[in-house]
Amino acid sequence: MGEGRIKRAFKYRFYPTSDQAEQLEQTFGCVRKVYNMALEARSRAWTDERRRIRYPETSAMLTEWKKSGEFSYLCEVSSVPLQQALRHLQSAFDGFFAKRSGRPRFKSRKRSRKSAEYTRSAFGWRDGELTLAKMRAPLDIRWSRALPLDAQPTTVTVSRDAAGRWFVCVLVEDQPSRNPITDEAVGIDLGLHSLATLSTGEKVTHPRFGRRDSGRLARAQRELARKENGSRNQAKARRKVAVIHARIADRRRDFLHKLSTRLVQENQLVVIEDLPVRNLMRNRALARSIADASWADLRGMLEYKCAWYGRELVVVDRFLPSSRTCSACGLVRGAVALGVREWTCDGCGSRHERDHNAAQNILAAGQAVSACGAGVRPQRNPSGRAFGDEAGKAIARAVGVPVPRDGEMSNGKLLERDGLLDRVVLGAEQFADDGRVAVRTHAEVR
Repeated sequence: MGEGRIKRAFKYRFYPTSDQAEQLEQTFGCVRKVYNMALEARSRAWTDERRRIRYPETSAMLTEWKKSGEFSYLCEVSSVPLQQALRHLQSAFDGFFAKRSGRPRFKSRKRSRKSAEYTRSAFGWRDGELTLAKMRAPLDIRWSRALPLDAQPTTVTVSRDAAGRWFVCVLVEDQPSRNPITDEAVGIDLGLHSLATLSTGEKVTHPRFGRRDSGRLARAQRELARKENGSRNQAKARRKVAVIHARIADRRRDFLHKLSTRLVQENQLVVIEDLPVRNLMRNRALARSIADASWADLRGMLEYKCAWYGRELVVVDRFLPSSRTCSACGLVRGAVALGVREWTCDGCGSRHERDHNAAQNILAAGQAVSACGAGVRPQRNPSGRAFGDEAGKAIARAVGVPVPRDGEMSNGKLLERDGLLDRVVLGAEQFADDGRVAVRTHAEVR
């Protein structure tokens, strides 16, 4: 892959013929069967013999399975998706042993995603037509957007969702055009009242796509609950529920793509918070609204789009007191209830709108991090002492707080640098000392 080029996937809908649909369904089943048999073989080898089996051994097992009469139907589909299933299983175990993910689980016929992956040797690409192995006619693809000029697909993934829609994902090499460099920067405070509040004062309305269709979804789910298990009517009702879920997900994804693209195109620096979405979802009163907001999806889009288009993304730590810090003087007040949308600073008397104030503090911290090349996390070090650091002082200056000179006493403790810590966290903590505002900083020095 050339310099500056990336691998990019383009997803399209297609409409298979009855023969193509039958063959693809058979391929999906064979992929699932091979994955489960290989997972069972690897688990049994470890349980019985404490022996690890890797991809080459499972590939040899696949050859033996094809020769047996019991699994001879595996020869009726292309061998490439079956080999790719074994590679995916190997990747899943690698992630498990590296503690990046959980232990691989068996694929279910009803709940698992139906997909098959074809590499370059298992499909034909000519004059904009895609023909898969074992098929005579090309797929009827709806080219909703053009592929990059002179693009040559390297991998093709065919899938079918729960709503019965067929998709083909084409992986090609592309070189995104870099946007002109700009001086604009934006801090983003994510929330539920407004999906995003920008440091410029703009508020992005929360579309609440899930709430809009909640009535239709509830009716469809009640109808599904009344159907007899295993009946055709139950399958039809389940399809209706899936269609509504797909509609909600598609509209939400489209909205987030447009928002993230606009933010990346307009700003050179984008600063967001590291929100603990998984922990926040444990709040039963807010879980549905948080899921409908899809903060994690928006962050993921910003990450790869900033990398594509030459922008910088800074993620400040979740413990930064952005909502409680005065963006005018830097004074940190006590806890602020979620219902309090505006508050007045006791130090300078400034009136703040909660989310806009937080976005301004997030931007200030992100600009300091961008300039100094460190992370932001307001947390005391184990020794309890405060540390002076250039990056921490930059954060303090960015929010307009006077910075004590090196060696100056602050709150009875000397601001100094501890060279013994191999991992100290950078942040800025404001506190009141004898009627004046000072800054206590913690530095991360590796």
